[in-house]
Amino acid sequence: MEYDDTQLATEFAERTREFVNDVVIPVERETLGDGPADSDVVADLRERARERDLYAPHLPEEYGGQGLNYRDMLPVFEAAGRSLLGPPALRVEAPDEGNMHTLELFGTEEQKERWLEPLAAGEIRSGFSMTEPMQGGGSDPKMLRTDAENEDGEWIIDGHKWWTTQGAEADVLIVMARTDREAHPYEGCSLFLVPTDTEGVEVVRNIPHVGGEVTGMSHAEIRFDGVRIPEENLLGELNEGFTHAQERLGPARLTHCMRYSGMAERALDVTKAYVSEREAFDGPLAEKQSVRFTIAEAETNLHAARTMVRHAAREIESGGQARIPVAMAKVFAANTIQEVIDDCLQLCGANGIGKDLPIADFYENVRQFRIVDGADEVHKRVIARDAFSEVNPDEIEAITRYEE
Repeated sequence: MEYDDTQLATEFAERTREFVNDVVIPVERETLGDGPADSDVVADLRERARERDLYAPHLPEEYGGQGLNYRDMLPVFEAAGRSLLGPPALRVEAPDEGNMHTLELFGTEEQKERWLEPLAAGEIRSGFSMTEPMQGGGSDPKMLRTDAENEDGEWIIDGHKWWTTQGAEADVLIVMARTDREAHPYEGCSLFLVPTDTEGVEVVRNIPHVGGEVTGMSHAEIRFDGVRIPEENLLGELNEGFTHAQERLGPARLTHCMRYSGMAERALDVTKAYVSEREAFDGPLAEKQSVRFTIAEAETNLHAARTMVRHAAREIESGGQARIPVAMAKVFAANTIQEVIDDCLQLCGANGIGKDLPIADFYENVRQFRIVDGADEVHKRVIARDAFSEVNPDEIEAITRYEE
């Protein structure tokens, strides 16, 4: 399929695909299926990515990256996503990729030196701590309860967070807290950089979850009990936390779509090879109409998802938040990718649920995508609100006359 990617993006994505096929997938076959790869394996892959000038495509060269712009990154992320080890090998895995982007956008020079540089180098890890248990937010962040008060040149943070991705392994957290209780939460929250070794930060547990055994990535429950950090750990502008978070989350949703799209693409490649070789009922499975139609629908919907992501990215690059295109792309891509991988597992039969092929690991990992970065229902609510805001009064009048 032809997309409107630049020549640079196309060539970089092809080099990334070659790297994943030649270097990453052989390592994946040795390590995954029995649990996550250890840090030494990932560190070696990152060094090999550096040797090929592929490491950190999303970061400026001053931080050891390749300096690609946002739209050029998307096909590269898809190529990396063909293996669960691809994104960490290129240092484009969540949540660090989004947190590095946030620091680059809003961090002071001192914050960038202390946190962004070691994050870019892969020397430390990070978490984005926004979601709270039960009445404290989640799909409805207006209910955020964590507080930050300024006292004698320090911020004091009290609150309870959970589902902080990589929170149990993180060296630093970006924490969203309310800094003006009198204001609407969208106008009264701020972001803070909180080192996890600060007194009062308690990682309560790594919440067991679907797919956790595959990647080894924690989703942590964390308490903040009188946590004191210096004033200069405020990230961005005071009371602009939601605005800053949206500037992080919009692009991050699209990069997530492309990483998962790469996963679906590889699942399809494996499945097409399998059904072409598997003989049953007087011929290869690939000659059966139901199998061919399933593959055709998967290819069609995946193409549509890629196109929607690129459209939303163009809107962001032109200076808009693109909330509706991003919401549409995220919902459609998440559901499409889950369905494609599920179909691939089904077509591969017993081999689909076995760990000799990567599809079972993909299947365990992909289900969370319809929840993380905004559940389907939240994005549909945004889309529907926009749709009904454009109801034509003349149409309402016409319907009223018809009913009379």
